[in-house]
Amino acid sequence: MADVVFDKVCKLYPGATAPVIDELDLAVADGELLVIVGPSGCGKSTVLRMLAGLETISSGELRIQGRRVNELEPKARDVAMVFQDYALYPHMSVRENLAFPLKMRHLPAAEQARRITRVAEMLQLGELLERKPAQLSGGQRQRVAMGRALVREASVFLLDEPLSNLDAKLRVQVRAEIAELQRRLGATMLYVTLDQTEAMTLGHRVAVFHQGRLQQLATPQELYERPANTFVASFIGQPPMNLLPARRLPGPWKEAAILGLRPEQLEVVSCERLAALSATLTAVEYLGHETLLYTRLDEENIPLIARLPTRFMPPIGTTLHFAIRGQPYCFTSEGRACP
Repeated sequence: MADVVFDKVCKLYPGATAPVIDELDLAVADGELLVIVGPSGCGKSTVLRMLAGLETISSGELRIQGRRVNELEPKARDVAMVFQDYALYPHMSVRENLAFPLKMRHLPAAEQARRITRVAEMLQLGELLERKPAQLSGGQRQRVAMGRALVREASVFLLDEPLSNLDAKLRVQVRAEIAELQRRLGATMLYVTLDQTEAMTLGHRVAVFHQGRLQQLATPQELYERPANTFVASFIGQPPMNLLPARRLPGPWKEAAILGLRPEQLEVVSCERLAALSATLTAVEYLGHETLLYTRLDEENIPLIARLPTRFMPPIGTTLHFAIRGQPYCFTSEGRACP
């Protein structure tokens, strides 16, 4: 396996006024599963494509295992990539799809057979080896795409939204399989996703991107409990963090211009005298294990979401009074977390 370092890497397309990736400093440890997450168009897939050699680097340096790879052809980088659409050859069997990258490298037939047998056993593909992709389910095709990357025994594995074409139940299953596979292999993996649940459950660390810039690199727990700015605070967490003007809550907030409250920090109380905030109920979502209350603060029509661990379904239009558990998150007027 190998470590990966982006050293002030930029990507600027000809004629563009702003870089797609701007001054990226990012180090991925040997054997780490790093998840890159962010909204559409934030540049996360471009990071993988530069690492794979499918996009050129405008400036900065990219290193794999200490070696500069900016000018290397994709085949010389020892990187394997799993694409969103699986990119399987429809006219080939599973066995032939797995063998294809090995034949391109002119590996001996015995070595090809050894690798295919090993990966087929690892991914439970043994009974599917003679089938064509059209005869496979979405989860099976995803495993074949993973297998075609794994047979290469590359130094770094890149996964670009590999679960986006699967239904919700299958995503959970395959996500667990990927996490177990990474642990077993000790592989260095960079995994791109739009889905914050995937990011928080899979990643040893998570890199949050917005508009081509790395916003925060941290463990899932740190991202949730100590967001670096209001973008990370509102992007990580479902439902998102409530962001309010600091003047709405009394307290010694010092430099804070914006206060953040996670939905689970809001507790419904019986009277206004006990409340820090009062709001009008606009919608209720009962999810079985919890209830989400969507409200608006009366004076300024600011949205406020509360998460309750019990069934609670008052009529729409009810005025609810909320106490606050714990301390609010504090942010400056520029959106940075207060020291």
